[in-house]
Amino acid sequence: MPDDAAFQLSPNREPAEPMKPVVDPADWTGKDLEASDDWKYALTGADVAEIEAALAGVEARGLEIKDITLADFPLPNLDARLAALKEQLLQGRGLAMIEGMPVEKWDIKQAAIAYWGVALRIGEQVSQNYKGHLLGHVYDILGSDRNSSTSTRAYHSSAELNFHADSCDVVVLMCLRQAKTGGGNRLASTVAIYNEMLRRRPDLVEELIKPWYRDRRNEIPPGKDPWFELPVFHFAEGYLSVGWQNFYIRSAQRFEELPRFTERQKEALDMMDTLADELCISLTTKPGDILFLHNHVTVHARDEYEDWEDPDRMRHLLRFWLAMPDGRPLTDAVLDRYVGLKPGQRPAGIIVENMEFSTPLIPE
Repeated sequence: MPDDAAFQLSPNREPAEPMKPVVDPADWTGKDLEASDDWKYALTGADVAEIEAALAGVEARGLEIKDITLADFPLPNLDARLAALKEQLLQGRGLAMIEGMPVEKWDIKQAAIAYWGVALRIGEQVSQNYKGHLLGHVYDILGSDRNSSTSTRAYHSSAELNFHADSCDVVVLMCLRQAKTGGGNRLASTVAIYNEMLRRRPDLVEELIKPWYRDRRNEIPPGKDPWFELPVFHFAEGYLSVGWQNFYIRSAQRFEELPRFTERQKEALDMMDTLADELCISLTTKPGDILFLHNHVTVHARDEYEDWEDPDRMRHLLRFWLAMPDGRPLTDAVLDRYVGLKPGQRPAGIIVENMEFSTPLIPE
């Protein structure tokens, strides 16, 4: 694709207000994305050579992955393209894809180093679970049952994952290997979902602007309850952000001390699912694809999959959660779910007591 074809920004944004239609470049439908490539970028041979040169430099110095800085992984020519990608995430559609990372040539450590170096241009890696993993592995450890315990994380199963946003500003997924069958992704704009629900059922939008309890699934920060409260649709400084954690909202009903869903609330939850399915794009990432999603304006889902029996062929994606220091304004309700964040700081992923950050090279 020509250099000027990818990551083009729309200037159309107006201050967002509750119960009014939102004008934002992150309002798109699956049909919009299918008709355009402005959210994709295919690496050139020169790009790959630059990444591999930076990778070789890190290997020669023997750096730990979590200690690699921008200065340690220079990408002088690709930097401008990655800056445009970051702008697309923050001010544009809220999603982007890079194609062509040569993962088939690399071992797992080399792939992780290269992936880390690229992601550093977008944001700061934060913890994805109570183990302090800065590098995550989307890999089937548990089989098809995502409910085997209240500590189970669904990305370690082969089960279908319903629409959700992760607990960070941006989630990044790099495909190493595909499943035998299934495992496709569905992506939807939560700005589009809000606008369509406002058109059809404003009474349900009113419900989703109120706080909702969410299950922490036993990843509990010091001094916090095993749940937290956050509206699904929340507004700050003229921006709409959407916190849609479908499974964790429903899972919070396991706590007897929390109020039961009303019929109107059940309708609202169901309509979020319905509209996400209506407005989404379906795609399957291939080895070497890197998918970037802005969690405050998008949700993603995954189809159930059948995997290969050979562990060396099993579906495997690497995952980062990123904090974006220059991300869109967020309400105090978002920041309150974390520990020690001050106004202006960003969602910090999962933080629990005695956590040590790590970048494991095998799924665990």
